Amino acid sequence: MQVILCISSTLFAIGQIIHMLPRQMNYKQVLWVLPLLIVVSYIQNTVAINSLKSAAQLSFDGSLSHPVEAIINSAKEGFDNMKRMQSQSYVVAHDEYIRRYGVEPPPGFEAWYKFAVSNNSPIIDEFDTMTKNILPFLKLSGKDILETMSALQDDARSETWDCTFSAREAQTSCTHPYRSWDRHISWMFDTLLGDLQLDLPSIRFFVNHLDEPRVVIPPQLTTAKQYQDQRFNITNLSHQPVYKTIVQPCESHKNRYEIDKGDALTFGLPFVTNSSSAIDLCQHPEYETQHGLIMSPVSFNLIEGLVPVLSTGTLSTMADILYPSPAYLESEFQYEKSYDIPWDDKANKLYWAGSTTGGFATDDNWRNYHRQRFITLGQNLGYGQHSYLQKSGGYIQRIKSSILDRRLFDVSFTRIFQCTWKQCKSQRNFFSPKSWAHKDAALRSKLVFDIDGNGISGRYYKLLASKSTPLKQTLLKEWHDDRLIPWVHYVPVSQSMDELPELVLYLTSTQRGQQRAQEIAEQGHEWFRKAFRTVDFSIYTYRLLLELARLQDPARDAIKVNAPL
Repeated sequence: MQVILCISSTLFAIGQIIHMLPRQMNYKQVLWVLPLLIVVSYIQNTVAINSLKSAAQLSFDGSLSHPVEAIINSAKEGFDNMKRMQSQSYVVAHDEYIRRYGVEPPPGFEAWYKFAVSNNSPIIDEFDTMTKNILPFLKLSGKDILETMSALQDDARSETWDCTFSAREAQTSCTHPYRSWDRHISWMFDTLLGDLQLDLPSIRFFVNHLDEPRVVIPPQLTTAKQYQDQRFNITNLSHQPVYKTIVQPCESHKNRYEIDKGDALTFGLPFVTNSSSAIDLCQHPEYETQHGLIMSPVSFNLIEGLVPVLSTGTLSTMADILYPSPAYLESEFQYEKSYDIPWDDKANKLYWAGSTTGGFATDDNWRNYHRQRFITLGQNLGYGQHSYLQKSGGYIQRIKSSILDRRLFDVSFTRIFQCTWKQCKSQRNFFSPKSWAHKDAALRSKLVFDIDGNGISGRYYKLLASKSTPLKQTLLKEWHDDRLIPWVHYVPVSQSMDELPELVLYLTSTQRGQQRAQEIAEQGHEWFRKAFRTVDFSIYTYRLLLELARLQDPARDAIKVNAPL
C-alpha cells in the first residue's frame, strides 16, 4: 500500500511539473520515465522477496531441517529434564542445595520448602541466579555486612532505598536521602509477603533506585583486610563508556566461563545455543560497541565493593542481587486476555514499537546502540547485506542479499529522547518516528520483539503470557533466568542480530517454521500460568529474604564457600 501511494504521488507531482513547464520546452515528456524507474525497482524488489520466500519453503519444508530445529529439540529435552529432576522431598532439596552451593541452606529453609510445595511451585531447586550472586558476600561476617550497610546509608551518593521488612507487622518501609517515591518497592514486598505470616527477623536491605545495575566486586578484594581498608567506592559514570570498568572481574573469573560450543550446525549465523554464554561480557569484547548501557548509560552510579544491593537486572560481570521488578506487578504491564486474539488471526510479522531508551546519545555513536541497531535492521535503513540459508545442490548454504522483506517487520520508534538536541534531531531525521502505539498493539502480531531499555524491559511478561511468540534480545540477567528456557518459552536473539532476517523469514514463511513459532507461543503461555503466578513471585522473594537474613546475621562468621561461583 505504501508503495502504491508513493508511485501515485510521484505520478501526480511529475504531472503537475510537466503541466507547469513551458509548452515549447523540448524533451519535457522524458520526465515520465522517472516513475517508471520506481515501478521497475519495486517489481525487482518484489521478485527478489518472493524468490527468498520460495527458496526458504523449498529448502526447509522438505527433507532438510533448519538449524533452529535441532536447537529447539535440544532445549525441549533440557526443559523436560529440569522439570523431572526437581526435588521431591525436603531432605533431597536440602542435599541438593549443599551440592550446588557448597554450604548449608539458610535457617528457615525447611519452612520455605513446605510453603513452595504447598503452593505447587514447579521450581524447587533452580535458584542458581539468586544464590550464586549472594555467595560471594558470605566470605564476610554478618557484622562486616551490617557495617557496610550502615556506611552505604550514610553516603548521599548511593542512590539506594534503605528498606526494612518486618514479618511481625507484615510491612515494608523504605527511605531515601532525598527521594519520596520508591518506585513501588515497598508496595511490591508488601503485596508478595504481607499475608504469609513468615517466621523471620526484621530484615534490612538496600534496593537500587536506578534502572541500570550498580555493583562490581573488584578482583583485588580477596581478603577481609583488603575489604576493611576500603569497603566500597562510588563513581558516577553516567554518559560515559563503562566497559573497561565492568569487565575488571573477568581475569579472576576466567575459569568460570561457560563456553558456547554450539551443538547445532548454524552455518555461521549466531543463533543463540547457550543463553548464559551469549550474555557473558568476558567472552564477547565486541559488546563494548553494541549496547547503549555499555557505551553511554543514562545513569551509572557504580559501586565498587562487596555491597549487597538489590537490582531488577544486572550484567554478567556485576554483583547486584536480583529481585523481581515491581513493574511486573503493575497494572500497566499486565496481560489482558481481552486484548489478545487467536494465533490464526494475528498478523504474520514481527512487531515492536517503543522509545530510544537504552543509552544517552551525545555523539553519532547512537547508531550502534542496541535499540537503534534493531530499528535500522528492521527498517532496512543500513542498506547492508543480510544472511539467509538456502538449499543448493542438496546442501544448505549461507547466501548474502541486500533484500529484506519489510512486510515481515513492523518495527518503529515512537519517541526520540535521551540525547542532546543535535543527536535527537539526527535520530528523528534518520528514523522518521511514528505516532504513539497502543500498549497492547503487539498482541495483534504472531512474532513480538522484546529488547533492553535503560535496564530490563517491563513489557516482557505481557508478551510471555500472550498467545504470540516472544523474540528476546538482552544482555541483562534477571531473577527468572533459571525458570525460562530459550527456544521453549521464547526465542533468544543475539546481540549482533545477524541471524534475525533468516530467523523471521523461517518462522513466518515456511510451514515448519510457523508450526514451531506457534508451539513456542503456546508453551510460553502455559508455562507463564504455572511458574509466574503472584505466589511464584512470593516463593522467590521469601527465599531471597532467608538468604539476606543469614547474610546480615551479626552472629554469623565468615563462610568459606567451596562451590564454584
